[in-house]
Amino acid sequence: MQRVWILTMSLGVAGCASWLGMGAPGSQAAEDFLARFDLEYRQKAIESNKAGWVQSTHITADTQWLAAKASERTLGYVSQAARDARAFIGVAVEPATARQLKLLQLSSGVPSDPALLAEFTQLGAKLEAMYGGGRYCPPGAVAGSADCLSLEKLEEIIKDSREPAQLLEAWLGWREVSPPMRADYQRFAELQNIGARELGYADAGGLWRAGYDMPADDFAAEVERLWSQVQPLYQALHCHVRAELGKQYGSALVAPDQPIPAHLLGNMWAQQWGNLYPRLTPYPGADDLDVSAALVKQGYDAQGMVKQAEGFYQSIGFPALPESFYRNSLLVQPRDREVVCHASAWDIDFAGDVRIKMCIEPNEDNLLTIYHELGHIYYDLAYNPLPTLFQGGAHDGFHEAVGDTMMLAMTPSYLQSVGLVGKTSRTRQALINQQMKMALDKVAFLPFGLLVDKWRWQVFSGAVSPQDYNAAWWALKRQYQGIAPPVPRPADAFDPGAKYHIPGNTPYMRYFLAHILQFQFYEAMCAAAGHEGDLHACSFAGSREAGDRLWAMLQSGQSQPWPDALQTLTGSRQMDAGALLQYFAPLSAWLDEQNQGRACGW
Repeated sequence: MQRVWILTMSLGVAGCASWLGMGAPGSQAAEDFLARFDLEYRQKAIESNKAGWVQSTHITADTQWLAAKASERTLGYVSQAARDARAFIGVAVEPATARQLKLLQLSSGVPSDPALLAEFTQLGAKLEAMYGGGRYCPPGAVAGSADCLSLEKLEEIIKDSREPAQLLEAWLGWREVSPPMRADYQRFAELQNIGARELGYADAGGLWRAGYDMPADDFAAEVERLWSQVQPLYQALHCHVRAELGKQYGSALVAPDQPIPAHLLGNMWAQQWGNLYPRLTPYPGADDLDVSAALVKQGYDAQGMVKQAEGFYQSIGFPALPESFYRNSLLVQPRDREVVCHASAWDIDFAGDVRIKMCIEPNEDNLLTIYHELGHIYYDLAYNPLPTLFQGGAHDGFHEAVGDTMMLAMTPSYLQSVGLVGKTSRTRQALINQQMKMALDKVAFLPFGLLVDKWRWQVFSGAVSPQDYNAAWWALKRQYQGIAPPVPRPADAFDPGAKYHIPGNTPYMRYFLAHILQFQFYEAMCAAAGHEGDLHACSFAGSREAGDRLWAMLQSGQSQPWPDALQTLTGSRQMDAGALLQYFAPLSAWLDEQNQGRACGW
């Protein structure tokens, strides 16, 4: 995850008010306005970023307050600048200037009233701190004692246990953390709507959807088009997983024609199912790749794992990470304080102070996450020479896709080349195992990536009222994921708040788009590397040609519409799931065989 301020929790502008009331502004005035904004915004955003970093890595009431105040100043600055930029509507300016003015207007969605702005930033910091400090205290445990379980401990239970009662307790336990957030979140959403309407949008959802170089309604339709491409593959995977879980837990718990109970899928939010792979391996013993065991056996520590991932990026021609990266990043869980362990990448100063925040353990999941986070870091470094308004992904899905593209290139042959697996076979059984392992994460994630923001769009628009927050959440999970709560949920629950990106106010559609784009990026880089044969067998590690193609796209940041950026790398101007379907074609055929005679759907 990239830590971003635009549209989420920070940006800001005081000195721009002088641009108003100047008479008819011209193109030179627009250039001067943007130059002044770039200088002043950098100063304010660096303060916010540093305060936000300290809040996330030292969770206390004081750091929460300091981060909120820094964010308030920056948000206020950008909010004013976004409104001042409207003075240049209709002025003939250079295309790059026009794009910066447009992006500036899209970059703020907070109220202009100082009191409401202060309330907004305080609520944002409070919600994130409530999530980061959340604990489940079992019956009899004293609040604050070692008997209370962190999210990380509860996730271990969801991952490893096969006892339905234990899984249910852990699943319900984490959802005790979020109901106290509900009223604050309701107000937080109201404040975002106020800010969005000041900029001329119907609500905050409309503002978010406007950031994709197309009308908001067209973007919503584009998302549904992409989902229609991948839905049959997801439904086939769902059908098989449900049947296998039914064998393990019995039809009374996993009915053959009903949604899957959410607590049985190996993930706290049922968003990815990769933790089920040991139980769902199609061909046990057929060339299993135990990267986690290799990391432990070879004594990898947190920094060693990051160095290993950095080596991959350097092999395709990317530069070494700045020395300050290792000095400033948080790579392990401190023993003496609370931190937000949710992995994130940070660009502190738009000029090379890049960091990741993560509590690394020596396992495959964490190694993959590092590859992902370094994708954000290298995107930041590539576009750092640009004005701050252009320092972002072509759209936010691009930013999330880069690191995942590298993960696709971590083929068995690549892992063998770096000593993380032994000699691998290339049998069909081994291939189906590998594809199943990946699909349980990447294919299973697709509908979840879609529904989080669909829920938020409904909240922002008023289509879902606060009393229906939870019911609407589970209606979407049933519709898109085919997943249901393990027990009836009370009306006053706030299960959306149990997912970091809701209290953290991070738009989520980027992750759905990234899961489509990463396969397009991968296909293009494999072609640049001269790969021939099955797409899933390609690793472009070591290919400077592939790296050069990607770097050229990364350098443009957000300076051009995303279809132009996509064309730079792939030759296409349209997002498309064709490469994803091609990649998983062997598994898709296998799933069709397994599902013969089963009643799929829910």
